[in-house]
Amino acid sequence: MSKTPAASRTAVLVCQGRAAADGLVAPGRFADPTAMRLLRAAEREAVDWVRDDAAPQSWRHRVDYETVRACAEMIVPRTVAIDDSVRAHPSPQVVILGAGLDGRAWRMPELAGRTVFEVDQPSSQRDKRERAEELAGTPPTFVAVDFGRDLLAEALAAAGHRPDEPTTWIWEGVVPYLTTTEVSTTVAALAACSAPTSRLVVNFQLPGTTLTLGRLVARVLMASTGRRSFWATEPWRSTWTPAAMAALLTRHGFTVTGDHDLLETARELSMPIRRTTSLAHSRVMVADRA
Repeated sequence: MSKTPAASRTAVLVCQGRAAADGLVAPGRFADPTAMRLLRAAEREAVDWVRDDAAPQSWRHRVDYETVRACAEMIVPRTVAIDDSVRAHPSPQVVILGAGLDGRAWRMPELAGRTVFEVDQPSSQRDKRERAEELAGTPPTFVAVDFGRDLLAEALAAAGHRPDEPTTWIWEGVVPYLTTTEVSTTVAALAACSAPTSRLVVNFQLPGTTLTLGRLVARVLMASTGRRSFWATEPWRSTWTPAAMAALLTRHGFTVTGDHDLLETARELSMPIRRTTSLAHSRVMVADRA
């Protein structure tokens, strides 16, 4: 019997990055007031250090500070790029795949009146629902999916998703944690559930030895504090070139209408940029169903 995955620690880090940047980075273009409320008290401590620009003295806390600060730099352009693509192409249904602690269903006024589904593995979704109890507004329809056992199309249909109506699919920060086969299988499932004029917004990582080395360094730094890094428990399993991702989407009936890296977006936002390599290796591709 396979072991049930624990709730994602990466999802917490991403939420910390959004909370650290809320109202401070790219003001007027980025805001996420839900992020801090989705964090537990202990998880907010490092966020406060980053927001106050107050690097702590202890090594353990300094590693947490730098990790959250680096995440915020990556998350802001990624969030802005995806949000802009969602706003530009309204659909009656929105599906957030591997939602983690995403607050879009609550924070984006453009999604009011739309049917929003959040798909995630059961443990992470249980954790999310507990954290989100105090958020104001209409919650999404939660769809718990064990990707090793459940069929995505069947789970969505049971939750009320209509494949005959257009859908905007948000696939953020998930692809690297899947194998190439799992990515291909998921795209096929999305295509089968996508009516004409549906849109897929997918974030993925480019291959790169420098980026791989950076993740190994991050693991060593976390280990130096006496803790196991979530990069060890939630490793990357696939990277994609833009050509390979475009070819995959095209095979399943999507037409690529946008493709750019996060470094370009960060520069457009006039953000302070410390990690050009990480930003340049993360892309957001937009593809529409004919």
